[in-house]
Amino acid sequence: MAYDTTRPAPPAEGIPDRLYGRRRGHPLRPRQERLLEETLPRITLATPEAPRDSFPGLQGPLWLEVGFGGGEHALQLARTNPGTALIASEVFENGLCSLLTHLVPEGEEATAPLPANLRLWPRDARHLLQAMPDAALDRLYLMFPDPWPKARHAKRRFVHPALLPLLAQKLRPGAEWRIASDDPTYQAWVDEVMAAQPHFTLATHHASPPEDWPRTRYEAKALREGRHPRYWIWRRN
Repeated sequence: MAYDTTRPAPPAEGIPDRLYGRRRGHPLRPRQERLLEETLPRITLATPEAPRDSFPGLQGPLWLEVGFGGGEHALQLARTNPGTALIASEVFENGLCSLLTHLVPEGEEATAPLPANLRLWPRDARHLLQAMPDAALDRLYLMFPDPWPKARHAKRRFVHPALLPLLAQKLRPGAEWRIASDDPTYQAWVDEVMAAQPHFTLATHHASPPEDWPRTRYEAKALREGRHPRYWIWRRN
């Protein structure tokens, strides 16, 4: 692949320094290969230690979505908030291709204009967070993450006591952390972990999707299969 996979220094002690889960699903088609080789480098966040440098001219808030899946949530956020600088992080190559497919016509992978307010981070989001300045983020999204439902895999969950101090460090006071999950184990985990920490206060909690939350395919699948998503907004103290 043309994009860099070099990792910064490992995260803080107690945070796993490896990614779990798949980087690639089914074999990539030629169009997808071109998207990764020609389009992705043009929209990848260049300077995680100075993320604003990748959004020249934008003075609005800086948001981060961790694990954007198929990209529909990130794309909707970018399109409906043109003055907001959005970083969307995902390591799954098929998910990256899904988002990029909606940005450029076939045959224009290397030349089509790209949105000025959207940058991708195709590596571990924890390393991005570690590299960026303190109090850099105005909002963080975690939408339907992998629940890692087995107890022995709890350390793999993004909502984790060891990671919360880093997240609090990178979110400015008053910033929002929006979480959605349809998995009962993960829902209970969020309640338990967040009740035992001093960094965030629960602002709102919904059993149905709030109006300003873009829908995702994972959410639609959960509803079709009879699962009941929950939606939290936590505010940085």
